[in-house]
Parts: sequence; C-alpha cells; structure tokens
Amino acid sequence: MEYEVGDIVRTKKQHPCGSKLWELTRVGVDFKLKCLGCGHIITMERPKALKAITKKMEKENN
Repeated sequence: MEYEVGDIVRTKKQHPCGSKLWELTRVGVDFKLKCLGCGHIITMERPKALKAITKKMEKENN
C-alpha cells in the first residue's frame, strides 16, 4: 500500500492517550507519525511502521 504525507492511518496498538489514529508527517526510510489524540510525534523505521499500521483511513472531501 502506498502512503503519502497527510494520510490518516490506524495502528494495531493504541497510544497511551487512547487514540489509534495517526497522521503521517514524513514518509521515506522512516515514518514520522503524529497522534491525533494528543499531538505526540514519533518516528519509526519503515518496516516497523508498516507492521504497526492496519488501515489507511478514507480522506474526507470537504
């Protein structure tokens, strides 16, 4: 699956704040994800991030 900056994804495990939704802010060798619940930013290696992501959420066209 292709991922782009700005995509919203769901992960297997939830963040301690309770949210499972993350926004991708960097895609490449590393993925940078921003928690949509509390705004915490994490960086993960690409293979680890691809394992953790379960679903790409549909973008809303407003």
